Amino acid sequence: MIEDNKKTQSKSQKDRKKNESEEINSSNEVKEKTVEEKLVDTEEKLLRSLAEVENQRRRFEKEVKDAFEFGSFNFAKESLAILDNLGRAKIAIQNDEVLKNNKDLDKFLENFTVIEKDLISIFEKNRINKINTKDKKFDPNFHQAMSEIEDDNAESGTILQEIQAGYMLSERLLRPALVSVAKKSDKNKGKKEEI
Repeated sequence: MIEDNKKTQSKSQKDRKKNESEEINSSNEVKEKTVEEKLVDTEEKLLRSLAEVENQRRRFEKEVKDAFEFGSFNFAKESLAILDNLGRAKIAIQNDEVLKNNKDLDKFLENFTVIEKDLISIFEKNRINKINTKDKKFDPNFHQAMSEIEDDNAESGTILQEIQAGYMLSERLLRPALVSVAKKSDKNKGKKEEI
């Protein structure tokens, strides 16, 4: 019996050692899994960080490009007043009764025209272009309607008159064109409804 007890004890000790060894191995496997999981998590975080850095780089490049292209936006917009005032002065001089009798008026107006052309040339070199309104349909993206004019000969919504020129800076609207737009007269509307 004593021997049986010793055998039983030694067997149970062996079983315990075996169980402990299995537990150690299984805990090592768990540790290895968590290390692998940590590695995967770290790799994902690194990839996200790299993507975020790349997005910031692209945003910065776009901002720099926009600054070069449109940094002069306010200056260009303010400069349009010079061209407008030059045109108004030219019209005022042409319509002045006292100056109409002056023999040098044509030379004076010719100089105004040269200055106006030079200014327009400078604008065009800097990608500031006039919006064409002649025979165009009203587009709220480029035009601002200041009035409607009844005209049965023109299609409704067609620009009849440009009050102030509009300009684009490259692909961006610098100033909308102020225009008068055609509309059908009320008399013709009634006739169409009757028919």
